[in-house]
Amino acid sequence: MGLQAKPLQLNTADAGFEAAFAARLHWSADTDAAIEQRVADILADVQQRGDAAVLEYTQRFDGLQAADVKALEITQAELQAALDSLPAVQREALQAAAARVRKYHEAQKKASGESWSYHDEDGTLLGQKVTPLDRVGIYVPGGKAAYPSSVLMNAIPAHVAGVQEIIMVVPTPQGVRNPLVLAAACVAGVSRAFTVGGAQAVAALAYGTATIPKVDKITGPGNAYVASAKKRVFGTVGIDMIAGPSEILVLADGTTPAEWVAMDLFSQAEHDELAQSILLCPDAAYIAEVQAAIDRLLPEMPRREIIAKSLNDRGALILTRNMEEACAISNRIAPEHLEVSSNEPHRWEPLLRHAGAIFLGAFTSESLGDYCAGPNHVLPTSGTARFSSPLGVYDFQKRSSLIEVSEAGAQPLGRIAAELAYGEGLQAHARAAELRLNPVPPMRDPK
Repeated sequence: MGLQAKPLQLNTADAGFEAAFAARLHWSADTDAAIEQRVADILADVQQRGDAAVLEYTQRFDGLQAADVKALEITQAELQAALDSLPAVQREALQAAAARVRKYHEAQKKASGESWSYHDEDGTLLGQKVTPLDRVGIYVPGGKAAYPSSVLMNAIPAHVAGVQEIIMVVPTPQGVRNPLVLAAACVAGVSRAFTVGGAQAVAALAYGTATIPKVDKITGPGNAYVASAKKRVFGTVGIDMIAGPSEILVLADGTTPAEWVAMDLFSQAEHDELAQSILLCPDAAYIAEVQAAIDRLLPEMPRREIIAKSLNDRGALILTRNMEEACAISNRIAPEHLEVSSNEPHRWEPLLRHAGAIFLGAFTSESLGDYCAGPNHVLPTSGTARFSSPLGVYDFQKRSSLIEVSEAGAQPLGRIAAELAYGEGLQAHARAAELRLNPVPPMRDPK
């Protein structure tokens, strides 16, 4: 019969639905002990030996021979040359996508990324100072595929936030550089770029070497070694998130062409075998149409083996009692990508509380969000959308509280603070507040 993709079909009205649903959602995030130990060794080695260790691991894992780590840096001239070398249609597409991503993140900065303050009636100033991080590192996957879109989605919000130095690391096995990735780095404003990947790249960014500067935060996806390394260096530097396999959840009312929905399910399934694609729909006949479309379209897909494996092992077509129940189940899943494939998406959107990104209407395919719609495609996975957000300008900023208490304001605040400090048994705290109560000695003139 050939290759088949048969997502698990479930019905919320069946007695065994909850158990089957939980089993299909389950994904073990348990780490491989061998990977964890190898990563720990690499991190320690790079921290101790710096450039020498980075060079050694790059030669061993990527087959990239270089005299020193300086030779692994991609110059700004090379980035510009890569952009200039692209076919015009590809260059224009890249620049159009970058412009949309930048426009969205500029709006995001205006909405939430500005400093603010106010004065109490007694003249006390309270506020918040928002400042960009000094230097960030972005990890761009390489090897099996190239991801220029990841360059845009990580570097542009950092640039918009005001980060002065953006350091990109990207593995280039056997020294093969992808010109679209380099061009994206040029368009997005990357400051420096190195052909280094894996745990050694994360270590170099976290600890710094003689050639690769230490950063304040590392963002961007990677394989199990990269994820493990990011987790281990957190605290030394900030990180964006530990991402799991990619996910899409489609809420469909049966009004969208079945082929569109089938291809949207494919769009995540083709990432890797652990990706998850789920359809929630109250129309049994429509679910059958989608399965028929899957059967019809699968043979056309270059990555059909991966798609089939993903859909067979982790995919699901779930018949719900109604769209309200579908929305409730979606909130339980808290998917990375949520498509509301309906002719009245704004009817259902208010019911949806948890998702990395919500795509409204039949024409809003998830793939547009991946490349050029504007919002960031670095999104929380594995249910973490319940408590976390897409990568954004705010990830490249920090906030400092501003407090300037006037003499008049120190009187009521000092009494409140002293009372609470004595209650905690912290006498120095209390006395520090009380010393500023009236009468106070005159302030000394500065010399």
